[in-house]
Amino acid sequence: MHLYLHIPFCKQACHYCDFHFSTSLNQKPALVDALCAEIRLQKDYLPDKRLETIYLGGGTPSLLTETELAQIFAAINDNYVVLPTAEITLEANPDDLSTEKLQILRRYVNRLSIGIQTFDETTLQWMNRAHTATEAERCVQSARESGFDNISVDLIYGIPNRDQAYWKNDLESILALDVPHVSAYALTIEPDTAFGRWQQKGKLPPADETIAAEQFEELTNTLTNSGYEHYEISNFAKPGQYALHNTAYWQRKSYLGVGPSAHSYNGDSRQYNIASNARYIADIRQGKLPATIEELTVADQVNEYLLTGLRTKWGCSLAELNKLLGRNFVDAQAHDLSAMYASGWLVNDGDRLRLSEAGKLFADRVAATLFVEE
Repeated sequence: MHLYLHIPFCKQACHYCDFHFSTSLNQKPALVDALCAEIRLQKDYLPDKRLETIYLGGGTPSLLTETELAQIFAAINDNYVVLPTAEITLEANPDDLSTEKLQILRRYVNRLSIGIQTFDETTLQWMNRAHTATEAERCVQSARESGFDNISVDLIYGIPNRDQAYWKNDLESILALDVPHVSAYALTIEPDTAFGRWQQKGKLPPADETIAAEQFEELTNTLTNSGYEHYEISNFAKPGQYALHNTAYWQRKSYLGVGPSAHSYNGDSRQYNIASNARYIADIRQGKLPATIEELTVADQVNEYLLTGLRTKWGCSLAELNKLLGRNFVDAQAHDLSAMYASGWLVNDGDRLRLSEAGKLFADRVAATLFVEE
């Protein structure tokens, strides 16, 4: 089983991310109490009580105090069995990772996902990030010195009004740090953010798709030539360093999500918690689960598998697609499959459908083309 804790509070405004849901820090104790209560309420959501992974993310969970971490993990251990080999990840900002904080975190988690985004000082300021490029580099070294050897770093590419030099420098910095895992995402600007409003007013140009594609290609070539495996479109890992929690999502394994906006999946249905922190806390205090349950249709399950599976190096199993669909997938989608083979974006090795290198730039389009209807 896999457990995700969505902890939506953040100490800073973020221009390009949608943090309008963030809880102010003085509300943090109430949210932590509610999270722990939901862990107890949801203990029977999945029959397997053994946790293979735990992921603390969503906002800035590195702001949790030692007392709050202890409270959360006490609730987890009271209701589940955390396997000795469990991957336990926490998302963090570089400026939160002081030596003292790292020592505290080391008692609870064994993997850090650090939101560096870029090592370019000008771009960090433009993004309204609280950390500097120097802090970004220093925090990785400090994490290692504190005993963390499983570290992932997030980068963002395709940023408007930035030349290619910053991206080349970012990749060089990553290689110099020799982190075992890298997640890199094209910039996505949400409408209800400062950047979104700037774009609406013409103050910020949209991302150049050609430049983003060039940067993605440079990213892929640089990291794979340096010993990283490109195992999912946005993720690169040294041998044996896959993100186990995220891989569970991509491989359609069941998971429980706890917290405002958290999603859960049990193979047949998906559960969505409400986004409002205040309503979430109020419902949990009344012993109610603040969730909506969506029963997944055959088409839902097939299409979700296509959308996530095609992003990975493993692609989609034709046997699994046949099982989900209840008939032969290749026969059912013969016309659209032929079009994707002809485009050069998709390959069929007889057992699996996989994206070609060129197809990785069009993953969502390929998946959408192959979607089935009821």
